[in-house]
Amino acid sequence: MPSSDTGDFATSVASNLPFLRRYARALTGSQDTGDRYAAATLEAILLDDSDAPSKDKAKVALFRAFHLVWNSAGAPVEDADSQLSERAQSHMAGLTPNTREALLLFAVEGFTITEIAQIMNVTEDEAADFIDIARREMDNSVRGKVMVIEDEAIIAMDISNIVEEMGHRVTGIARTRKEAVELAAREKPDLILADIQLADNSSGIDAVNDILGQFEELPVIFITAFPERLLTGERPEPAFLITKPFSEDQVRSAVSQAMFFSSTETLAA
Repeated sequence: MPSSDTGDFATSVASNLPFLRRYARALTGSQDTGDRYAAATLEAILLDDSDAPSKDKAKVALFRAFHLVWNSAGAPVEDADSQLSERAQSHMAGLTPNTREALLLFAVEGFTITEIAQIMNVTEDEAADFIDIARREMDNSVRGKVMVIEDEAIIAMDISNIVEEMGHRVTGIARTRKEAVELAAREKPDLILADIQLADNSSGIDAVNDILGQFEELPVIFITAFPERLLTGERPEPAFLITKPFSEDQVRSAVSQAMFFSSTETLAA
């Protein structure tokens, strides 16, 4: 293969690595576990002496390689190290095999049904069925109170409506860091959905860290138009991230995953 083609493939893999790490963390429930298998995937690709796929197929090839590595290890998730982790493990035990993976690939990573079938090595009909089953099972597995930190009114209302349609209750909407801390103090949420930049130029990350200082273990989903700025490899990082502009599927999947795994991973200020 021409060196330019190999270089294009390597460049494409590198550009998609942050999204593989996001997927791996959400899939395994742990940043450490997800990063370990993402690294093993890169090693496997480097050792593969077959022709590199074209640049436009590099992302599918990367995720397919991850699935081969992860499944060969028994599709592990993080060992329970807290009551929340134990709860997440219990939730996972009730899921139909392969459904969680298919839903994340479709709703969060934006793959088509055809691409998901290639990544998971299943038929397209099977991939579509996995997604439908996952939506039902995960939506029904956990109900709770959700707090929204978002300064744009229309976006805040869209998020709130989606969350409430899933059966959760929204405790309120905060537009600033101060409002967020006060809202959480009035009623402890089970999940926080937070924008990064708020109305008074305060930080949603700071607001979340203030709240976690009060309650410690709470799952958090961050919302941003620039996910690559947060998925840098520096730690700690968010386990769940929604990219603006977002779709309803992305919000539903992220909320279900965050509540399901009860993730406490968040960003440092």
